[in-house]
Amino acid sequence: MPKHIDYYVSLMSPWTYLGSARIEALAARHGASMTIWPVDFGQVFPASGGLPLARRAPQRQAYRMMELKRWRAHLGVPINLEPKFFPGNELPAARSVIAVREKIDGAKAIALAHAVLRGVWEEDKDVGAPDVLAAIIAGAGLDPRQVMALAESPEIAGRREADTGRAIDLGVFGAPSYVIDGEIFWGQDRLEFVDRKLAA
Repeated sequence: MPKHIDYYVSLMSPWTYLGSARIEALAARHGASMTIWPVDFGQVFPASGGLPLARRAPQRQAYRMMELKRWRAHLGVPINLEPKFFPGNELPAARSVIAVREKIDGAKAIALAHAVLRGVWEEDKDVGAPDVLAAIIAGAGLDPRQVMALAESPEIAGRREADTGRAIDLGVFGAPSYVIDGEIFWGQDRLEFVDRKLAA
């Protein structure tokens, strides 16, 4: 039976960025479908005992940076560890991804999300700026005016709220999270276990 991955992301997460190409490759190799959910971790964290980066203890912040350097070297993925526009406003991009997912095509929504992540973590772009986001949308082969108009609709705003509530109900607490048959795999460092699950 074909597998399905529910892919919960933050478009400001370096860990989501580091795992982005690998989860796409895994899904393709196993013939698994995937749905992306760019939820609001500003709501998820308080519901699950997490803290935003700026409120974490200095030891945890220092360890995060050390781990990012290790994973950058291990994966050979280009990543700017201190991007100019982080943390930034991910809401317009998140709504744009949801609009593409709901109204255009699920695979294109994933491609757009990954382009936004590259914009933040590799290209040092302010993805919250309308002109920058429009260029990223166009670069993903989509019509910026169409996507951004859809993203402003009350329906799409409501979808993000509903998606976030669903994530909390499922027990998602961090990004990225890959959910397969109700089983949560948190973090790009768990992709080996995702591979095994898809192969089972």
